[in-house]
Amino acid sequence: MTSGWDSVPSPYVELSREDWRALRENTPLPLTPGELDALRGLRDPIDITEVEEVYLPLSRLLNLFFLSDGRLRDTVSGFLGGEVEPTPFIIGVAGSVAVGKSTTSRLLRTLLARWPEHPSVELVTTDSFLHPNSVLTERGIMDRKGFPESYDRRALVRFVSAIKAGADEHTIPVYSHLEYDIVPGAAQTVRRPDILIVEGLNVLQAPPAGSLGVSDFFDFSIYVDARVEDIRQWYVDRLFALRRTAFTDPRSYFHKYAHELDEDETAAFAQRVWRDVNEINLVSNILPTRARATLVLHKNREHAVQRVRLRRI
Repeated sequence: MTSGWDSVPSPYVELSREDWRALRENTPLPLTPGELDALRGLRDPIDITEVEEVYLPLSRLLNLFFLSDGRLRDTVSGFLGGEVEPTPFIIGVAGSVAVGKSTTSRLLRTLLARWPEHPSVELVTTDSFLHPNSVLTERGIMDRKGFPESYDRRALVRFVSAIKAGADEHTIPVYSHLEYDIVPGAAQTVRRPDILIVEGLNVLQAPPAGSLGVSDFFDFSIYVDARVEDIRQWYVDRLFALRRTAFTDPRSYFHKYAHELDEDETAAFAQRVWRDVNEINLVSNILPTRARATLVLHKNREHAVQRVRLRRI
């Protein structure tokens, strides 16, 4: 195990990548390079080695937590003298824009669904709970999209609470990154999974005093971490990649940026959005929640996980 990242006592066990990959033990690799290509986010260089050394140990740990949750439920059933029905095990995944949390979430959904104990794994992103652009515009906060106030927090908490309570199914809105808005009339139905993964910028944020937050329903939480300077560069690189791909679609909210701006103007636009929106949100709202995570994956400049922090039990 590595020495601490900080000089003060930490509630976390801290491991180097070498220490962490040894914890895979005999966990098989149920993923092909082609499947990984389909799961990988834009400009995310994750490869099969990263899956083997980082995400297979993590899937093993999550499986152990899932099984432990079942044993605890059996203990409570014995105490109460009656059976306690199983409810979904809920995992939260947090982190900045462009840090790779969406790839992490999709990868975990695939890996966890291939364990025999929990074949049904659903993934929901908090983008589905963003207020529609019309509401954000009316409230004068369109330029604060992604900040805590841009979400329908009550609807998100109601959804996760219902799933944790064992609801047979629950329907939620659908967000389109292409259209940059909630899709009218579209819906995603979540049907009582074994595991639910909830991914989003602010899922670990503490709730207002006297109320519940979505993180109160998590059985395990993950924060995907990196230096702010590195995330800024990944954001700029990703925007350039989107300019060459998704933004060329006439339906894209950002279609004009694929043609009207040259490379220098695009770079200036990306730096401005990062500085005035995403970095402020990261430093003020997202990064302070890192200490609430069960596990922290810290990436280096090359987007590879190099250190892992696991909260002591």
